[in-house]
Amino acid sequence: MTDLMITEKQVLEALSKVIDPDLHKDIVSLGFIEDLKIDEDGNVSFRIVLMTPTHPRKDQIRDQSHEYVSAIPGVGKVDITMDAREVKPKASTDAREVKPRATITPQNLLPNAGNIIAVASGKGGVGKSMVAANLAVALAKEGAVVGLLDADIYGASIPMMMGVAGKNPTVTPEKKMIPIDAYGVKVMSIGFLVGPDQAIIWRGPMVGNALKQFIADVNWGKLDYLVVDLPPGTGDAQLTIVQNLTVTAGIIVTTPQKIAYSVAAKGARLFEKLNVPVLGIIENMSYFICPECGNEADIFGRGGGKNTAKRLGVPFLGEIPINSLLSKASDAGVPEVARDPESEISKCIFDVARNLAANISKHILSQ
Repeated sequence: MTDLMITEKQVLEALSKVIDPDLHKDIVSLGFIEDLKIDEDGNVSFRIVLMTPTHPRKDQIRDQSHEYVSAIPGVGKVDITMDAREVKPKASTDAREVKPRATITPQNLLPNAGNIIAVASGKGGVGKSMVAANLAVALAKEGAVVGLLDADIYGASIPMMMGVAGKNPTVTPEKKMIPIDAYGVKVMSIGFLVGPDQAIIWRGPMVGNALKQFIADVNWGKLDYLVVDLPPGTGDAQLTIVQNLTVTAGIIVTTPQKIAYSVAAKGARLFEKLNVPVLGIIENMSYFICPECGNEADIFGRGGGKNTAKRLGVPFLGEIPINSLLSKASDAGVPEVARDPESEISKCIFDVARNLAANISKHILSQ
């Protein structure tokens, strides 16, 4: 038994020195400290419950907490458990109310998804699906429970990129499909239900009904994040997703060219009209990394993503370079962050994922 009496007030005062670098508040006032216990020997234990399991600075927060509490005179062992709670954005009463012909009532068909991330692009050919797949795997590797919904009915490519093409989902006794597991991510796509060379010739309402099934008739379970790979452009799939899910964040994937602004702006304006916050711009194909010498080359120019984010007044999440290994990995059905988590491209993707998680936390906190 220690001669010095350690109090809860002392511990909380020490922990109030730990500032969340993204939220710019101390972890005590943010309500991150739970289950604080002090035994008769001066040993201290508590949980730090963050707003997201993929918090980009969780190690820093843990280490600083340990340092400050250990410095209290009389403290013995300091036991810290890192945890995360499911925090959802508040639903807006007028969100997703689009009236092309008649009033559409917004609904949420997936209440067990903590944060829904819609990945979009103004046009095809920018590597959006590759980004969505790697982003989902990166979030899962950071400790989150992640789903990946391929909403591109006409051009489903997620099954091939995730290495699960040709697989068929099983069905629960309640007649709900079970997503295919790939690299720790729950995946659902129309590609599991039709042949790889089969053309889908559907009108808009059929696309909407299929996507509703992938939301409501799939046993997703509880998710920290659902990443939705939207088709290019602004059409039926985008409207269906936003009108049937409480989308936390819209993400725009663009390329480095200056002309990319006008294309990316279309996707941003769609989210804006549907009252979905755009929480990030990602610049894909930002520069070329030579696999032989490691030198960088700006094949498509550089800075278009940053410029787009600045002009739209939204966060810039980061740049993802390109090299031959990235395309080979996608063709082989192995996302780059799974193939080689330590590669330069993987490090860039992990940075993007962490920046996204931080922006989601900031957005929720500001509501």
